Amino acid sequence: MATSTVIIHQRTADYGVVQLMTNLDIEVGASFTLSGLGHGLNGTHTVYALPQYRFTGVDDEGDLVFNTTDPIPNQILFQDAGDDLLRSAADPVGTITYAPVCTWIDADDIQDWLGIPTVSVDDAQFLNWCASAANQVAFRRRVESGYLDNLSVVPSGDVFLGTVQLGGAYFRLRGSIDQFASFSDMGTAPTVGITPTIKQLLGIDRPAVA
Repeated sequence: MATSTVIIHQRTADYGVVQLMTNLDIEVGASFTLSGLGHGLNGTHTVYALPQYRFTGVDDEGDLVFNTTDPIPNQILFQDAGDDLLRSAADPVGTITYAPVCTWIDADDIQDWLGIPTVSVDDAQFLNWCASAANQVAFRRRVESGYLDNLSVVPSGDVFLGTVQLGGAYFRLRGSIDQFASFSDMGTAPTVGITPTIKQLLGIDRPAVA
């Protein structure tokens, strides 16, 4: 979960705009929550745009209008019906909360990759946990490598397979700390969740290039 401080707020033509103290890694269509603000801006909203300039209203055709001579960083624009509020400092300052949720794969994808025909109720729950963890780790690692991905649409087939393999690795690590569980007296070679193959599929540990 990511948070930031809201320092400026505005509502014009049934669109709200907040300026944050620091940049928040959020995308259009994402859901976020405002708290601590007045003027009815508190609540859960959806990102409509991430403008780089001062928002001045809506033209006769319904298009958003911006003053391109007045750049403003760290802005989030969202639909919010209500009385107009001139752009002003938030006093007291508010808080924005954003919990990105990646949904590239699900438990069935991992189960297919593992080749498990049926699972118990406990295994089904654990598969869901593994899918959730793999989605979040894969998305975060790709963001750290410079990729700009959609949370709900897997970027490509290789990223899909890498995320599935990561979830499968988490499932196989069940009950162990740092390697796949084994009953062999000889032990097994240490195996971590993100193998070189998974890194290659996800395209991580190297910067993204245009």
